[in-house]
Amino acid sequence: MTEDDIKKELAILPSGGITTKKIRGKAYVYYQWSEEGRQHSRIVRGNELEYLKAQIEKRKDLQRQLNDLQIRKGSDAALKAHGHYVFLTDVRIGKALDDFSAPVRNYERRELYSSIERYIYGGNHDNLLILYGLRRTGKTTLIRQIICDMDAEHRKKAVFIQCGLRSNLADMNKDLKTLESLGYKYVFIDEAIMMDDFIEGAALFSDVYASSGMKIVLSGTDSLGFAFSEDEQLYDRCIMLHTTYIPFFEFEKVLGICDVDRYIEFGGTMSQSGDNYNGWIFASEKKTSEYVNTAIARNIQHSLRNYQNEGHFRNLKELYDRNELTNVINRIVEDMNHDFTIQVITRTFKSHDFGSARDIMRKDRDKPTDILDDVDGKALTKNLMRLLEIINKEEQTVEIKDIHRKEIKEYLDLLDLTYDIPVVSISNPSDKRTITVFSQPGLRYSQAESLVKTLVADNVFKSIEAYERKRIIDRILGDIKGRMLEEIVLLETSKMNPNMEVFKLQFAVGELDMVIFDPNNICCRIYEIKHSKERNPFQYRHLANKDICDQTEFRYGRIQEKTVLYRGETCDAEHGIKYKNVEEYLLRK
Repeated sequence: MTEDDIKKELAILPSGGITTKKIRGKAYVYYQWSEEGRQHSRIVRGNELEYLKAQIEKRKDLQRQLNDLQIRKGSDAALKAHGHYVFLTDVRIGKALDDFSAPVRNYERRELYSSIERYIYGGNHDNLLILYGLRRTGKTTLIRQIICDMDAEHRKKAVFIQCGLRSNLADMNKDLKTLESLGYKYVFIDEAIMMDDFIEGAALFSDVYASSGMKIVLSGTDSLGFAFSEDEQLYDRCIMLHTTYIPFFEFEKVLGICDVDRYIEFGGTMSQSGDNYNGWIFASEKKTSEYVNTAIARNIQHSLRNYQNEGHFRNLKELYDRNELTNVINRIVEDMNHDFTIQVITRTFKSHDFGSARDIMRKDRDKPTDILDDVDGKALTKNLMRLLEIINKEEQTVEIKDIHRKEIKEYLDLLDLTYDIPVVSISNPSDKRTITVFSQPGLRYSQAESLVKTLVADNVFKSIEAYERKRIIDRILGDIKGRMLEEIVLLETSKMNPNMEVFKLQFAVGELDMVIFDPNNICCRIYEIKHSKERNPFQYRHLANKDICDQTEFRYGRIQEKTVLYRGETCDAEHGIKYKNVEEYLLRK
């Protein structure tokens, strides 16, 4: 067949592909295709399935034949004679690439930008670069920025390839051969893990193309799949860059928001425009659950399904076989945040008797109240516990065991979503507990806030005047923000000081919110972390306590600095104790 014959037949054959979805245990077959830039889908009836499959396969075969014919013509000019390139994957070059990259020209750059730039223009031709992280953490924007900043000579050798559900390594390999023959050198492949055979065949990119001089950047949201690929296929032939963890200083730099409370509420994702910091992602419990489902649970399930022929499900296989794995992952993420919330509420309310909260509200300097004396503590706690379930127990066919929680936690760690911070007892330093910190504070705060708002459902609480209800809720949410601020400071300090030990230190009475221990020079710095903008001696009582300081110096060497991190202005206090603005601290000033 000639090229014209093939093109005529292609014009009448269906594009797109076939997919199967399970809805309430029943399988439905769908035909999906794109038309004028929009995605369409319809159910496939049983009597047309085989015919439609055959037509789609025929189209793919003709596309391959057409591509081979044009490659054999041997030149860029020959391909351009028909006004376009013919590729099996979604390839952007030339003007399409310029249009794709131009909108991000004036966006601020993340710190990772310089690492990508060094790879693109550096002398290493054997490795490829993998840019991975959860959804909406800036991966594609970084690639667009790199392309946009290229001079004309480099950009005409650059190409962006978008992978989809029907992408495969065979088609990708043919397109890369074509691009290589045409002199393209800088190849950016987005959502590479969408290719079902990627994990098993990822070495193709490093061993064949990167080693021949191409600079290949793979990006995608399937962080776990890339981690598996590194271990299984790529070994030391790739550079891994993570985008999921977005520290406060980058939140401020890229989005222009220097407000630690906004970071607590919405931190963890990046808006492309910079003028909307993705408040909508974590704006409600429903939206947060959608993010957990699409960005985290499906990420884990997709990678496990495509790794070692499903052989890495381990103890999660039964959950997967019964279509419960996504629900269980969602539930465990939510449980971790709910446990955190209940710990804070319990600490605030002193369990059922609401003692601490009552004391707080009675002693409020502006407007004391005894309203919490009438709140039904048992009913509130019962409501909170009920909300810990994503699916009702009677709907579960598999019991969630500790081994399930442990394995899912391992995958959450690999996704850079969770980190463990040590909690050390001064009397027994070898007995280390940990607190789990989420790298996306907006996710944790959204789920915590939704639980706190169950107070509104309490019958007595609903009878309180609106202003009072809001004031009490705000006070409880303030306690949650205070605990989260501690977590943020501990995590970022640990990241900023890789050669130091960073931990909470507990005593028989009292604790230090953070200790930074230098094991090489045997010295330390000690901190209290407060969400307040006010200063008072009660905040630094542990820093000024001689017994606590003596025990700390005995175990960790000379104390070089005693500091309260808070939201007020930086200044000095009594007893050699400093007050430092927490935003300045997190901005590394």
